[in-house]
Amino acid sequence: MPTADDVHPARSNLPRKLVSFALKEPVLTILIAALVVLQCARPQPWLALPKLVDWPTVMTLAGLLMLTKAIERSGLLMWLAHRVVHRVRSERTLACLLIGLAAALSMLVTNDVALFVVVPLVLSLHALTPLPVKRLTIFLALAVNAGSILTPLGNPQNLFLWQVGAVPFGRFVLAMLPLCALLMAMLSVLAWFAFKAKSLDLSRDVEKQTVERAYAGVAAVLFVAFVLLADSHHAGIGLIGVAGGFVLWRRDAVLKIDWALLLIFVLMFVVLRSVAALSWVHDTVAHLGLDSALRAYVAGAVLSQGISNVPAAIMLAQFTKDWRALAFGVSVGGFGVAIGSLANLIAVRISKVRGIWLPFHLVSVPFWLVAGVLGGWLLVHL
Repeated sequence: MPTADDVHPARSNLPRKLVSFALKEPVLTILIAALVVLQCARPQPWLALPKLVDWPTVMTLAGLLMLTKAIERSGLLMWLAHRVVHRVRSERTLACLLIGLAAALSMLVTNDVALFVVVPLVLSLHALTPLPVKRLTIFLALAVNAGSILTPLGNPQNLFLWQVGAVPFGRFVLAMLPLCALLMAMLSVLAWFAFKAKSLDLSRDVEKQTVERAYAGVAAVLFVAFVLLADSHHAGIGLIGVAGGFVLWRRDAVLKIDWALLLIFVLMFVVLRSVAALSWVHDTVAHLGLDSALRAYVAGAVLSQGISNVPAAIMLAQFTKDWRALAFGVSVGGFGVAIGSLANLIAVRISKVRGIWLPFHLVSVPFWLVAGVLGGWLLVHL
């Protein structure tokens, strides 16, 4: 006699699929659950929720995801990475080169894309010669957090603050340069002592890296054009051009982007702005006096440890207009506990290294504490 599960196999698999989805996309799952709770506790018209989203920021992120995906799939980034490390002779030199490469890429193609290039490169090199993969993964996560803060393109929180602050691209870079230089200097000194000067043999790395030059060239030109349009507050026009062009020519640049990240960003705006509108939350944060630059900085650095730096930036932006202080705070907040930045979780996820969490925090938490003090001094005195 057939059981209920035999009659309705899809229904019996539903809980398993939901658990699998939750484990795969925990941030998205938490945001969906939070939205449901908020709508039950403090209902809002569903048609009013899209008004809470900063659509210029979402459109800018979508365009950048498409362009960086095109550059990645052209093979240009992997070709560049192998060229950079081709003549390396020691573990320390290799580590410093990879850290510098990850930081530089994160300034232009976002921190997660930089990790998707450099971490697989480390794994492929490890197949040729023994490397401290766990230690390298930790330092690469720190590197993209430090490097990405320089430009509005480096990470989602910068992108958001650049748009809502209506700051010219060049002014944003100049404002973030001191903090970026400080963090990279700290990381470089730490890496010098963390990696040995023992010799390496990478002569077997002879695999030819091919580049689709037309694909890479068009993507690079569109990248510059899109940034200029976004800087002049015409991200929507740029997105239509980029998406339309790639759909007609190379649709993989559109279909293969991280759509879950876009949905996460949309839900972050809805959930966090809804939370910020709650009277007790508004009153509590308002009493913190975030009109002070130093307090806004500390709030960003500390709150990031609990809810990650992108949500912290979105939430605290409701209470302070000092975009630089907030950018400094959430940038430093990317260090410390792993959840401080999604880049930390991405690095560990794609490296598939076991037993990494304790070593990660033994490096990242002290780094956060020192960076927090020095970053606050920079904010006040520069």
